[in-house]
Amino acid sequence: MTLTPSLVLTVLLAATPQHPIDFDTQVIPLLTKAGCNSGACHGAAVGRGGFRLSLFGSNPALDHERIVHELEGRRINLARPAESLLIEKPTEQISHEGGTRFDFDGPEAALLIVWIRTGASRLQRRQLERLEIFPREIPFTQTGQSQRLTVSAHFSDGTREDVTRVTVFTSTDEGAVRVDSLGNVQVLRSGLHTIMLRYLDRVEAVRVLLPFADEPVDPAPDSDSFIDREINKTLTRLRIPLSSPADDAELLRRTYLDLTGRLPAPEVVEAWLAADSSDRHARLVDRLLASDAFVDWWTLWWAQLLRVESKSLQAEGARTYHAWLREQVAANRPVDAMLRELLLATGDSYEQGPANFFRVASGPRERAEFLSEALLGIRLRCANCHDHPLDRWTQDDYHGLAAILARIETGRLVQLSDRGEVTHPRTGEAALPRIPGERFLNDRTSALADLADWLVASDNDALARSLVNRIWQRTMGRGLVEPVDDLRATNPPTHPQLLDRLAKDFVDHGCDLRRTIRLIVTSDAYARSSRTLPGNEADTTFYSHGIVRPLSAEVLADAITDVTGIAEKYGDEPTGTRAVVLFDGRAGSATLDILGRCSREGSCQPATAAGDLSRTLHLINGPLLNRKISEPKGRLRQMLGEGRTDDDILREFYLRAFSRHPTEQERQTWLDRFDGLSESQRTAAWEDFLWALLCSREFTNRR
Repeated sequence: MTLTPSLVLTVLLAATPQHPIDFDTQVIPLLTKAGCNSGACHGAAVGRGGFRLSLFGSNPALDHERIVHELEGRRINLARPAESLLIEKPTEQISHEGGTRFDFDGPEAALLIVWIRTGASRLQRRQLERLEIFPREIPFTQTGQSQRLTVSAHFSDGTREDVTRVTVFTSTDEGAVRVDSLGNVQVLRSGLHTIMLRYLDRVEAVRVLLPFADEPVDPAPDSDSFIDREINKTLTRLRIPLSSPADDAELLRRTYLDLTGRLPAPEVVEAWLAADSSDRHARLVDRLLASDAFVDWWTLWWAQLLRVESKSLQAEGARTYHAWLREQVAANRPVDAMLRELLLATGDSYEQGPANFFRVASGPRERAEFLSEALLGIRLRCANCHDHPLDRWTQDDYHGLAAILARIETGRLVQLSDRGEVTHPRTGEAALPRIPGERFLNDRTSALADLADWLVASDNDALARSLVNRIWQRTMGRGLVEPVDDLRATNPPTHPQLLDRLAKDFVDHGCDLRRTIRLIVTSDAYARSSRTLPGNEADTTFYSHGIVRPLSAEVLADAITDVTGIAEKYGDEPTGTRAVVLFDGRAGSATLDILGRCSREGSCQPATAAGDLSRTLHLINGPLLNRKISEPKGRLRQMLGEGRTDDDILREFYLRAFSRHPTEQERQTWLDRFDGLSESQRTAAWEDFLWALLCSREFTNRR
């Protein structure tokens, strides 16, 4: 092997008697950088070619054992280090299925040779304390520009090293931004993009920003709302113009749908359109927040989040649970107190609503996955078989949380047992109870209470960040982090300071659900029109305009009922029961199935514009609308039978379906169609009109 003087000096400086090469913090990162311990190579669950390493070096002790001692030490040659399999395979001095991972005369091989020559030991002389990344955000001004990232590691022994060369850099969108193995970043497309960095068990992100326009946009008006200040700051940096405020009808319909899940009645629309006061929207929001319709709609939100349905809970449990959740929303109970009660509840689940919380999951591991996704917004399940590849969660976190929940017995009678454990797959022994990312718990009898206390502690923002992100998605159309159950460093928020501020405000004001909702829906960002401008039509992320999204199955079903005047029948519930108040996500209903409801057996994701093709076809061609439109007792036939004028009928249905009056052009177009028709022709024409309204995107979408 040929070692240049500078390379020898570099390696020897890192391997003095006072500071010998450290296996955990120098050898492991090298193997990770080379891809040796990735899931596609020796880090796979079954390894590769008879050699298995922990995924991304998550278990250095095990890796050292397998490298140095497994197969009677054949992988290491202490007498002739350069002839070790650990050197010859990845440099392809010997045939290697994985190809060349680093050069035989490069610094990686040099470091490994020095480590082997000095004994191939695992001294554990230091631990990583933090990473220093520069820059944390890269603002570019045009495509094709590049910037180099540098990464420094600070260790427990007081040392600091430049670890850029052994840091793994990954672009989350190769079509937007590229990064090479040395951290050189090149931007290819406008927007806000992410580079992921990995060193040891730390996975972090760097934001890359390139404005959408060459020239600055007009500044947004000043605002007292921290929401608007953060949104507008990002839009200004990205040079995305703001759409104008929504018109009166659009804002009224949007607010009703987001706060109550239903359309405003015609008389409400008329009064709103006739009113003229600067604070009328704020007063509308306050009135809706105090309404029973708000309680029904946001109880459904909780029921979907907590998976209230009869398959796992039985009808009796689901009904009791739903009723309890409604009581909490109606009383505006602090969310932290509500969730603590859920985690600790025991008793007859048919009589005690909160006792159903853990019954939705079949075992301790499933309970751990459900709790972490629903309440913390994290995909802890990715740490079941190995440490999470994109986050800080470990197998100890996953199985430790499951161990806390293993003592919960979840038949109809929910109770805590003095027995129950889960086996840790790495050790083959009972997993130790552990609060994820925090600490192991010595006392199993108080572990669940310790978990509940940690979850709702005021200095733990994990719960608050998850919940306000979900509330933001519910009201604004997408989360500040998407998906909302995947909060991690490598999936950063579009507006980090805004998420932090919302979470802090939520905690500082007693975890008040209504307050957070009010903050959002009284902001200028919320009230922005969904109509785009040149320069912001491609924005689906930064709230330069309102986000158009399909109505959920329950809301659309109720809206069709409100417009047509023909009620639905859901399972054994009385005719006329609204879909948004159903306690069971599985209540019998062909209508809700057609409209794409969530059964609540798993996570319920909002409908997307791309995912509504099936229901659109059913609306256009199926009996769902046709039978209600032609029903003799329906609103259309009743109005025709009463001899109402074409103008009256047109106005009534526009108010009910769109929360607005028809434009003069719309009015004249429709009236011309009805002019001179016979009675039977007029009836058929009006049925076609109503069908067209109910199939239109203006009706089926929230704008």
